[in-house]
Amino acid sequence: MKKLNLVLLLTVMFYGWAVADEGMWLPSLLNKLNIADMQKEGLKLSAEDIYSINNSSLKDAVVALDRGSCTAELVSKDGLLLTNHHCGFGEIQQHSSVEHDYLQDGFWAMSREEELSNPGKTVTFLISVEDVTAQVLADITDATSDEERSKIVRKVSAELEEKAKGDTHYETYVRSFFSSNKYYLFVVETFKDIRLVGAPPQALGKFGGDTDNWMWPRHTNDFSMFRVYCGPDGKPAEYSENNIPYQPKHFLPISLKGVEEGDFAMVMGYPGRTTRYETSFGVKSIMDVTNEVRIDVREKLLDIWSDYMSTSQKARIQYASKHARSSNYYKYSIGQNKGLTNLKVIDKKQAIEKEFTDWVNAENGRKEKYGKALSMIENSFKNQEIDKARAYVGEALLRGPEIFMFANRAQSLLELLEKPEENKDKIDRVISSMEKGMDEYFKDYDAATDQKVVGTLLKLFADKNAPQYYPEFFSTVQKKYKGDYEKYAKKLFENTIFDNKEELKAFLDNPSLKVLKKDMALSAAADIFAKYREISDKAGENLKMRSEGERLFVEGLMEMKPDKNFYPDANSTMRLTYGQVNDYSPRDGVIYNYFTTSDGYLEKEIPGDDEFDVPTRMKSLLLEKNYGQYADADGKLHACFITNNDITGGNSGSPVMNANGELIGIAFDGNWEAMSGDIAFEPELQRCINVDIRFVLWVIDVYAGATHLIDEMKIVK
Repeated sequence: MKKLNLVLLLTVMFYGWAVADEGMWLPSLLNKLNIADMQKEGLKLSAEDIYSINNSSLKDAVVALDRGSCTAELVSKDGLLLTNHHCGFGEIQQHSSVEHDYLQDGFWAMSREEELSNPGKTVTFLISVEDVTAQVLADITDATSDEERSKIVRKVSAELEEKAKGDTHYETYVRSFFSSNKYYLFVVETFKDIRLVGAPPQALGKFGGDTDNWMWPRHTNDFSMFRVYCGPDGKPAEYSENNIPYQPKHFLPISLKGVEEGDFAMVMGYPGRTTRYETSFGVKSIMDVTNEVRIDVREKLLDIWSDYMSTSQKARIQYASKHARSSNYYKYSIGQNKGLTNLKVIDKKQAIEKEFTDWVNAENGRKEKYGKALSMIENSFKNQEIDKARAYVGEALLRGPEIFMFANRAQSLLELLEKPEENKDKIDRVISSMEKGMDEYFKDYDAATDQKVVGTLLKLFADKNAPQYYPEFFSTVQKKYKGDYEKYAKKLFENTIFDNKEELKAFLDNPSLKVLKKDMALSAAADIFAKYREISDKAGENLKMRSEGERLFVEGLMEMKPDKNFYPDANSTMRLTYGQVNDYSPRDGVIYNYFTTSDGYLEKEIPGDDEFDVPTRMKSLLLEKNYGQYADADGKLHACFITNNDITGGNSGSPVMNANGELIGIAFDGNWEAMSGDIAFEPELQRCINVDIRFVLWVIDVYAGATHLIDEMKIVK
């Protein structure tokens, strides 16, 4: 593996230049920026094969799942989708019950009629991207104030969006890039009838659980299957029995040829957020505020949820999805702080900032334009106390306890009931909205558990923050309950209608202003949101200053190196990354192979363990070496492999394709040693962890017997 000297490494991690396999590139710009390099590395396709407006291309087979929380890919002419198991986990959990435990047993629709609908789940296709920077910034000069600049950007963006939409059913939006230095117009199409087709049991799809999360070597069969449905006219439609499977412009052929070290690999998807242009001040805040608060709060939250989940099968199903979502970024924050420390990222950022400062100070015009950029950013981070308070409100009071967010939905009802006759229609609409989400909420809710969460996290918030950041009801806890937050939580749950489905339903049937005014959960929620707004307003000026400083800083960086190809930070828009299948060395004397096999799956087995149990049928098939047509040339069933593609959250479920644009795997994770990657790409360490597509097909075909799904696909041998 190539070794980078320090100067080159600093350049790569901070400027975002195209070195090694770093870069999340806009597919619409490949022809201009990347295609020659990609073809030199082995790509057999043209830029038009990957992104085309007029003809079918790879982009038409890659979709944003749930507005970009994950990615998925089309693998049949009848709208069949592959994504990760954890991307479908919420739907699998929602359809599960003690009688039909799809989390534990898996789910397979053996006919189209058995496919399960999922209200609220969406699939979005990219239609086109256009650089509109010149139009958006046409009336903006260096003398334009930041406030006026924002107004102009919003106005012009709205005009461009409206014109692009015309009389179509498409959605349009202008998104900023490079800290608001560039703007692109996106046209997309969103489908709303997405049905669950198949999912392996959790013992396969989430094998290794939290222990193996973010780790390599890996043996997880992390996939699930959905199907896109549309109206008879081929356009997006709400769920209907009359809907038909969507016929995509393109779907991915699937290769059974496997991978070898050094093979070309590319990933297309919707990465959520990176901050590669972050300064040393921002990195310190991420470590000391964002990550530390998340770790502090979620450690306690997850312990409470885990205790409840261990009590019964019903409890495990209820909290499985919540626990998985919360624990994922709990462990991520731990790993990111460790990686940022070990790799001395702050020191490297400071070295780049010095180089930037020297460049700025070398010319008066630069000093006038960019001289204040870094000081503005630094000053915006100086009030760490208020930043930390804001983070604690979010983690400990809004995202931790469930009852406050749920109760707050009735805040508008409280106001409307002051004049019930005058607001009758509005009251009916609010009640109807609350009733729609009620069954789903209480299906996965345990009041006694949430009461423990409330008592624990209110106390944590009080211990970690100054009194001026307390919501108003904290003074009641101090005076009336002598600072006993558990006692207060008990009283709150005794005096609320929002912890019990029957009580809430009875109230909605006969709404009463008096009842809402006495409800302790609603009152506490109002205090929490009021304090959050107050803290956010105080932090607002710092955020404005930071935004302006970052815009100038990034603009200066690009001016400083005019001959370099910069790539933008991820922002949930479609990107392509390219690289190779590669092993890596995480530490002295250790080399990790680039693939794993089902042998390791069996070696990790711990019978009866929540994370490492192996289903009886799975074990039997593997011991028999019943691999069907899915064995590698070495005679083994390969489980996962790694590449040096540049990915992040949102890329979960992304297709990993070979040089011919054929599907060879599904991306599902990054590796522990490079958890700093969202801020600083580490070429020697950063790896994308993928489930081998042959392992996926083997589970569908041999393990589950859902051969009819294999028959839908185009298999390349």
